[in-house]
Amino acid sequence: MGNFQPAAIPTRSAQGKMSSMNQPICNLNPALPPNDPQREVLHNEVHARPAARIRLPALVVFIAVLNDSVSREAECQHLNRLPGQGKLTPADLQENFLRLRFTDHTLKWERHSEFTRYSLVQALPPHASLDATDPELLSSLSLDAAWLRAIPGRTVAAIKLVMLAESLADPEVLLDRARHWFGDHAVVASMMGHGHSVIVTDFRLRDSGFERMLVLAPVDTSETRAGRISSRLLELETYRLMALRGLPVAKALGPMLAESEAVLSTITARLEGKHDSDQDLLDTLVALAARVERATAEHMYRFSATQAYDALVLQRIAELREKPIPGTQTLGEFMQRRLSPAIATVAATAQRLASLSQRIERAGGLLRTRVDIVTEAQNQQLLAKLTRGQELQLRLQRTVEGLSIAAISYYVISLVLYAGKAANAAGLPINPEIAAGAMIPVVLWGVAWLTRRIHRRFQA
Repeated sequence: MGNFQPAAIPTRSAQGKMSSMNQPICNLNPALPPNDPQREVLHNEVHARPAARIRLPALVVFIAVLNDSVSREAECQHLNRLPGQGKLTPADLQENFLRLRFTDHTLKWERHSEFTRYSLVQALPPHASLDATDPELLSSLSLDAAWLRAIPGRTVAAIKLVMLAESLADPEVLLDRARHWFGDHAVVASMMGHGHSVIVTDFRLRDSGFERMLVLAPVDTSETRAGRISSRLLELETYRLMALRGLPVAKALGPMLAESEAVLSTITARLEGKHDSDQDLLDTLVALAARVERATAEHMYRFSATQAYDALVLQRIAELREKPIPGTQTLGEFMQRRLSPAIATVAATAQRLASLSQRIERAGGLLRTRVDIVTEAQNQQLLAKLTRGQELQLRLQRTVEGLSIAAISYYVISLVLYAGKAANAAGLPINPEIAAGAMIPVVLWGVAWLTRRIHRRFQA
C-alpha cells in the first residue's frame, strides 16, 4: 500500500510567494486509459477546503459576507491590501480557497456560491483567559480593523471563537466559569465528541456585531482536532443563518398567498355559477397565475436553499456528537428548538406556493373545459345552420334547374317553329304550329335527360 498524498492546498506566505503543502498528483499511468478531463479536479475536491491547524490557546475571528454582487476581482483587490500580498491575482483565487500565512497569524479565504468566508487565526491575548469577564477582543486583532470593515459584501455571520486549554475533569464547575466569562449571561453548552472538548455560547449578537463562542479542550488536544472543532462550529452557525434567510421571504409572501387563495376561491365559485363571461374569468385567472408564477420564480430558489442549508446544519450537529452537561441545554437541542419552527414555516410556504400554482392550473383546466363546451355548442349550431342553408340552396338549385329545362325547351321549340315556318315558306307541305306542338314532349324529355346526365357526370 502506498502512502496517502493529499491534494495541493494553495497557500501564500507573508512575502507573497505561492506554495503547496503537497504537489498535485499528475503522473500518467500507461496501464490506464486516458484520463477524463475532470478526473483530477473531482478527485481533489475532497481536499478543496482543509481545516486549519490551531494551537491552543487561540482566537479565531470569522466573518461571512454575501457575495451576490461581489466579484472575485473585488475580493482579490481587497486581499492585495494586506501586507506582502500586493502580487495576488484573481488566478490565485480560482480554487475558491486560499490560506495566507503571516508571522503571527493566518487568514483563510473561502468563496462559496452565496457567501465568502474570512477566518483569522491568531494567538489569544493574555487578558482573555477563562478567569476574565466578558473580555474585549477586537483591539487585540492582528489584522487592521479598517481592513475588516472594508471587506466587500454584506455581513451575514460574524463570530469570535476563543479556544482555551483547560481540564475537563469537572464539567459543571467549568460551565460556571464559562458562564462568568460570558458576563453571567444565560448560555448553552455541551460536551463534544463524547468528552474531548466543551463548547459554550450564548448566541447573543453584541454591539460590535460579533457573537461569541468558547471552546474548552484539554492541553494535549492536537492542532488538527482543534482545527476540525472550529471548522464544524463556524460552519454550523453560518449554515444556520443562511437557512434562516428564507424565513423573512416566507413571512412576506404570507399576505400575497392569502389574497391569491381568496381570489382563486372566488374564481372557482364564479365558474360554478355560470353567470360571468368566460373572458372576464380568463383575464382574472391569467393575472393571478402570473402573480403566483412570478413569486415562484423569485423565491423558490431561496426555499430550496433553506432546505439544503438546514440539512447541513443537522449534519454538523450530528458530527458534534454532543453529550449534555447538567444545568444547560446542548447546542443541538437549543438550535433545533429555535430553528425547526422557522424551517417548518419556510417549507409550509413553499408547499403552499406550489399547491396554489397547481390549483390555478386545475381552475384553468376547468375554464378551458367550459369554453370548449360552449364552443362545441356554438359549432353545432353553426353546422346546423350551414346544413339548413345547403338544403335550401339545393332546393333552390332544383327549382332553377326546372325553370332552366322549361326555358331551354322553349328556345328549342321556338327554333323548331322557325325552322318549320322557313320550310313552309320554301314550299314544303309543313304546318309549323303542328310541328312545333308535336316536338314539345320530345324536346322536354331530351333536355331533362341531358340535364340528368350532366349531373351524373359531375357527381362521378
